[in-house]
Amino acid sequence: MSSDLHLNIVSFDIPYPPSYGGVIDVFYKIKALSEKGVKIHLHAFHYGRNKAEILNNLCEEVFYYPRKTFFNPLTSKKPYIVETRKNKNLLQNLVSNDYPILIEGIHCSYYLNRPELKHRTKILRMHNIEHIYYLHLAKVEQNWAKRFYFKFESNRLKKYLQQLNGATKIAAISPSDHILLNIKLKNSFYLPVFHPNNELISKEGRGDYILYHGNLGVGENNEAALFLVNQVFSQLELPFIIAGSNPSRKLIKSVKAYKHIQLLNPDTENIYLLIQNAQINILPTFQETGIKLKLLNALFRGRHCIVNSKMVKETGLGHLCHIADSPKEFISTIQELFHRPFAIQDKEFRKNELSQLFDNQKSAEILIHQLT
Repeated sequence: MSSDLHLNIVSFDIPYPPSYGGVIDVFYKIKALSEKGVKIHLHAFHYGRNKAEILNNLCEEVFYYPRKTFFNPLTSKKPYIVETRKNKNLLQNLVSNDYPILIEGIHCSYYLNRPELKHRTKILRMHNIEHIYYLHLAKVEQNWAKRFYFKFESNRLKKYLQQLNGATKIAAISPSDHILLNIKLKNSFYLPVFHPNNELISKEGRGDYILYHGNLGVGENNEAALFLVNQVFSQLELPFIIAGSNPSRKLIKSVKAYKHIQLLNPDTENIYLLIQNAQINILPTFQETGIKLKLLNALFRGRHCIVNSKMVKETGLGHLCHIADSPKEFISTIQELFHRPFAIQDKEFRKNELSQLFDNQKSAEILIHQLT
């Protein structure tokens, strides 16, 4: 279909393994575009991840650039996440061809307005409204120095938004982000998140525990887990599992007070098994920007799913979940669903809805249309 289309993709990190939000979107986007015949020229910054052979199989060529993270994060005028991803070799490689450019994240936008790239098709993929995201990170951060940095970076990111007009189009990751970005920049379109789920594999019947999962080293997820332990799980004598890496000392201490709550740190494969075998996946959030891939994983792989309003706001997924906002609502919804089997009708309804909303091949076609 797109055998003549070449595309530069500039990624903020090496997109393999696809083990956290942003790189999951990048990796499965590369995979879907490659399957459509797009010839990809990948430019990836690296800072801790290893070069990945699988990327050579999906791309025409792969370039790696070191991310320069050694200087004081408060000294530059540009946001730190942008300033640390400038590299003259990247600019030189982009100028060496005339293919369209997909910039993954505001992080990789350092050369967006360079005169050498003025007449190129440049699509900027926004993984978040970053200044709002960083402001929320500041609100939940316990360390005062990190909190100060997050606020400082949020201010820089907000000012930096006006420089994004150099993009031909902005690819928003959620309908709500699309609305916000269209007000600010007027050239946004909605491109659904790319994800690892080719088909719905939810099990019918019942599981025997309730699961919360997420990277617990992220302040937002740690906050959600503490909320669940202290205000929801502590009030019920049912088996609960919290799964994720880097839990805070406060969370570890809170979990130890209750015998019916487990704290686990499984690898990705075992997290997927926990999601699939749970009776309920419970996923509150206190940050409503973007779309949470863990929610999609729970819907494609799990049974009943309880979320709060912020998790599904303007995502089109609210009708596939059970909504609870107060501790009392979470408790009563858990009690209602814990003994209710996940029926074949539930599965078929969810399958039909998700195939319309989040199909990687359809999303690849949307992007190709915007590029050509």
